[in-house]
Amino acid sequence: MESDEARGNRPAPKTVLHTRDGVVLVVGLVLGAGIFRAPQLVAGGSSSGTMFLALWVVGGLVSLLGALCYAELAAAYPNAGGEYHFLSRAFGRRAGFLCAWSRMTVIQTGSIAILAFLVGDYVATLLADGAPGAGVSALVAAGVVVGLTLLNVAGLRQSGGFQYALTALEVGGVLAVIVAGLLIASPAPAAPVATEASSSGIALAMVFVLLTFGGWSEAAYISAELRDQRRGAVHTFAWGLGIITVLYLLANAAYLRGLGLGGVAESSAVAADLMQLAVGGWGAAAVSFAVMVAALSSANATMITGARSNYALGRDVPLFGFLGDWHEGQHTPRAAFLLQGGIALLLVGFGAFARSGFEAMVAYTAPVFWLILLGTGAALLVLRRRDPAAERPFRVPLYPLVPLLFCGIAAYMLYSSVAYAGRGALLGLAVMLAGIPVLAIAGRRREAALNPPVARGTTWAP
Repeated sequence: MESDEARGNRPAPKTVLHTRDGVVLVVGLVLGAGIFRAPQLVAGGSSSGTMFLALWVVGGLVSLLGALCYAELAAAYPNAGGEYHFLSRAFGRRAGFLCAWSRMTVIQTGSIAILAFLVGDYVATLLADGAPGAGVSALVAAGVVVGLTLLNVAGLRQSGGFQYALTALEVGGVLAVIVAGLLIASPAPAAPVATEASSSGIALAMVFVLLTFGGWSEAAYISAELRDQRRGAVHTFAWGLGIITVLYLLANAAYLRGLGLGGVAESSAVAADLMQLAVGGWGAAAVSFAVMVAALSSANATMITGARSNYALGRDVPLFGFLGDWHEGQHTPRAAFLLQGGIALLLVGFGAFARSGFEAMVAYTAPVFWLILLGTGAALLVLRRRDPAAERPFRVPLYPLVPLLFCGIAAYMLYSSVAYAGRGALLGLAVMLAGIPVLAIAGRRREAALNPPVARGTTWAP
């Protein structure tokens, strides 16, 4: 890895973000298109409305357990590398590299491409007034990736302002759905008592619940830029997750009241169907706009945090050294954004010929996602033992019960996501493991840089 002296000569992130900036980023990233799509899949694994809502409560609690672990790590070791930095400290550079590699090739770029395609699908549907055209969708998706990349390259002020606007719009869209379902729509007729849900159905439902909550962990990647280095990360996680959990519970209660559990399970667009019942066709059209805004918001926030892990990788690994340049004036890692945008564009190009749906994306990303969360929870346990003297402005309550419980849940979700994905999980894991030979090449490059060959017949002295 790069020496501390070398790092000191390079521009680095500065503490320019308020806690509210972090909260807006987390809400904008988590409150994505999933809340307009996942409820149908969760309802299919629920035996009653009570269970349906309880699964969302459990999702919020599980996310809170993880957020407590991440808050301690982010407060003790603030770094633009986030999980990459934590795993490197706890388990060595190989584990950290595989984390950063996975984010660069699977998790972040794959999510950006899928969110861009979601925008493209809605635009193409509106233009065609029917089924989306694959060509138009791909072109719009590519435009989204290019546009957001250039916006973020321009600077944090521009991308941050855009994020504030998008987050306000998407929160407004979710609030409109909540008002329509809880106050305007007529209650759905009582449904007959459903059969008991199977354990596999519940496990699958939780995969989608926690996927919809996914993104809260990204706050770790801005920990080095928060002005309040002691409590900023804690407040970002707490406020961000609190707002998300309340909005999710209210939105799903609105779906349940307006459509009933069976109606939610059978709907492919629960928010649009609810708004159609409550206020008519214009409401359903407004939901389409809200979904596009949510997808753009999540894509932009994903770009912001994803480029920071790429920057941290470039700062530490000479093979990716070009990613380690930080533009001081714009507070942004430009090269990291450009590489991330290029990989996302390649995935968009691939998707233009081999499209996969929402569930297929879960199959590709979920196993790797949960593996990294499991490793980060374990990193807290390791670093508490290995580095007891480190200053910890925030400590996880009920330690070690909370991190152990989170690790157990993450391990179970890793198993559930692999069981759900089947062969689909192998692709994401294969891409992750492809980082091993890349790491070997990076290691040889580093060794050669530290120990250059000496010409025969010459001597070298310090």
